[in-house]
Amino acid sequence: MTISPSVDKVPEVEPAVEKPVVRVKKKRHSVIVWLAYFWLALVVILAITANFLPIADYAEPVGPSRLPPSFSSIDLWLGTDSYGRSILSRCIYGARVSLVVGTIAGLAGLTIGTTLGMVAGYFGRKVDSVVSLLGDAMLAFPPLILLLALSSILTPSVQTILVGLTLVTVPSFIRLARATTISWSSREFVRAAKNLGASNSRILLKEILPNVLPSLGAFFPIVIAALIVAEGSLSFLGLGLPPPQPSWGGMINDGKSSIATSPHIVFVPSMIIFLTVYALNQIGDHLRLRFDRTMQD
Repeated sequence: MTISPSVDKVPEVEPAVEKPVVRVKKKRHSVIVWLAYFWLALVVILAITANFLPIADYAEPVGPSRLPPSFSSIDLWLGTDSYGRSILSRCIYGARVSLVVGTIAGLAGLTIGTTLGMVAGYFGRKVDSVVSLLGDAMLAFPPLILLLALSSILTPSVQTILVGLTLVTVPSFIRLARATTISWSSREFVRAAKNLGASNSRILLKEILPNVLPSLGAFFPIVIAALIVAEGSLSFLGLGLPPPQPSWGGMINDGKSSIATSPHIVFVPSMIIFLTVYALNQIGDHLRLRFDRTMQD
């Protein structure tokens, strides 16, 4: 009887399976977003360098009244208003008022609202109740009525407009900062900081504030857009800056009586307000998608 030698079985090697490669899709930004950045940068640069541009003074007549747009002179590119002043010059100098008022009032509202909202969202309980009641009470009061009341009681000036617009923006920042702070206060790194004995001020400034700022920063351009519209509304109603200081809303108010015969006097500043507000809203949406972590988690 023959015994066949034992042969060790060689384990079968499974063929290597190639893992699918998932390519990261690059986000393509819309052309409208880039045009919005370009328009806003153009408005800011023209407003800053207005004194150095080869244009006439905003209070100096440059030709006949209500002259339509003409390329015979740089001051007449957008025509003249009812007093023969260059609409181009007044639009550029008026951009200073709208941008400065909107930016300063927005920053003041951002600072006050963020501080109150973070304190309310972090400490909760009675502090949250008081701050939330304050914010709800301010939101319940119509913003336009508040602005009209301040402008009618106080002397119309930049300071009056800044105070009124700051009060209008504070409640929105309180709500956003409070909600964002509540969501970040329950995260693990905040609990770890508390267990390690970190003070409340350090947790608010070092741990929570850097995570709250992206959401607030993305909301900031939208607030500026709303403030520009509010300032234009006050100027249109005659409660803005006193003449001859130009503002976009005041230019619309000056030309409303001649809109039937010279529509460019109203159309030009109206289009500038529309394009600036639209650009700020597009930039705000873009920043929100880019930096707001709550949109990415």
